[in-house]
Amino acid sequence: MNLADLLDPLRQPLFTVLDTPVSWTEVLGFGSGALCVWLVARQHLANWPVGIANNLLFILLFGQAGLYADAGLQIVFITLAAYGWWTWTHGGGPGSDGGLPVRRTSRTEWIGLLAAGVMGTAAITLLLDRATDSTVPFWDALTTALSLMATYGQCRKRLESWWLWIAADLIYIPLYAHKQLYLTSLLYTGFLALCVLGLRNWSRSAAEHRARADAATETETAGATP
Repeated sequence: MNLADLLDPLRQPLFTVLDTPVSWTEVLGFGSGALCVWLVARQHLANWPVGIANNLLFILLFGQAGLYADAGLQIVFITLAAYGWWTWTHGGGPGSDGGLPVRRTSRTEWIGLLAAGVMGTAAITLLLDRATDSTVPFWDALTTALSLMATYGQCRKRLESWWLWIAADLIYIPLYAHKQLYLTSLLYTGFLALCVLGLRNWSRSAAEHRARADAATETETAGATP
C-alpha cells in the first residue's frame, strides 16, 4: 500500500452541496482551520500544531482543485509555523513575562512587506501562467502573497497582520466559490469574522502592553529623579 492509497479515503465525497461533492479533506480542513484562527485570536500557543494539521489537509485539497500556489503555500506555512511557535515562546525579550507581546508593524517592516508582496505576486503570477494550467493565476498569486505577509506578522505578533488576513479572505471567499469549493468558501467567511475578533483582541492586548510599558517608564523616571 502506497501513500496515495492511504490518502484516497480523505478524497472521497462525504456529502453534496449545490450538486458539488464535499470531501473529508474539505470537512476536516474546515474544522481545523476554524479552530486554528480562533486560537490565534486568543493568542493560544496551540494554534501552531493545529495550524500545521490544517496545512497538510489543504495541500491535498488545493492540489486537487488546481490551486497550485495555495497548495505550495501550505508548505511555507508549515515552516513559518515552526518559526512562529518558537518565537511566541522565546521571542518576548526582557519584561515580557517570557511571551511575545502584540506590537504595531514598524514603517521599515511595512516597506519590506509591501515590496516583497508586489514582487512575490508578480513572480508567482508569471510562474502559474507559464508552468501550470491554473485558470486564476493572478488571484492565486495575490492571495498567496497576502497570506505570507500576514503569516509573518502573526509570527511576530504584529497587530496589522489581521488587516492583511482580512484583505486575503475577501478575495479567498469568491475565489473558492468560483472553484466550487463551497465549504471552504464558507470557512473563509467564518475566518473573516474571526479575523475581526482577532483584530479586536490583539488591539486590546497591544494597548495593555503599551500602558504597562508607559507605567514602567514613569516608575523608572521617578526612581531616577533625585
